[in-house]
Amino acid sequence: MSPIIPYSEEKKELSSETLQDLITSLHHVFDSENVNVEQVEKLMSSYQTNPAEWRKFAKFDQYRYTRNLVDEGNGKFNLMILCWGEGHGSAIHDHADAHCFMKILQGSLSEVRFEWPENESEDGLREISRTPLPLNEVCYINDSLGLHRVENSSHTEPAVSLHLYCPPFSSCSMFDQRTGHRSRCQVTFWSKFGEKTQYDIKPQHENN
Repeated sequence: MSPIIPYSEEKKELSSETLQDLITSLHHVFDSENVNVEQVEKLMSSYQTNPAEWRKFAKFDQYRYTRNLVDEGNGKFNLMILCWGEGHGSAIHDHADAHCFMKILQGSLSEVRFEWPENESEDGLREISRTPLPLNEVCYINDSLGLHRVENSSHTEPAVSLHLYCPPFSSCSMFDQRTGHRSRCQVTFWSKFGEKTQYDIKPQHENN
């Protein structure tokens, strides 16, 4: 994981008034070799969701949530939109030693965090916290903070979230809540830049 450096108000003031402003500002932030977590969180928080700006990237699937690539961040980060139908959720997973930022663009989600398992056990994974994420809320996680699962608990309303991962990764680990058993899975995109990909995506191989 890239080193974390403190945020300084003396740095250039960046804009996130629009989604494109946010993307441009994120490219500027990631010009550095270090990840400025506070500055990224500030930019993500200050962007106020506007469906007219992100709707073209929001691709839903009837049976599972989708990962839709918005920007590749010059190889330093991936920015994507995840679309969650009613009742959709991820497996419990890690983040492959990456930083993960998430912002709610539509609806609401829940984040459930777990401790890392010391070994496989009949006791399963221990839940640390359960946090509701309302519209425009931002949260952050990395592997030192634990594992998590994200879910749309609503049975009537879909949800959309904006995610940033630094550095990008193509695989991560997922965990069985009952036993703590760990398995490796590949992560792919349902669409890239608003266009459907050709991957045959299976629900058990996807995490966020």
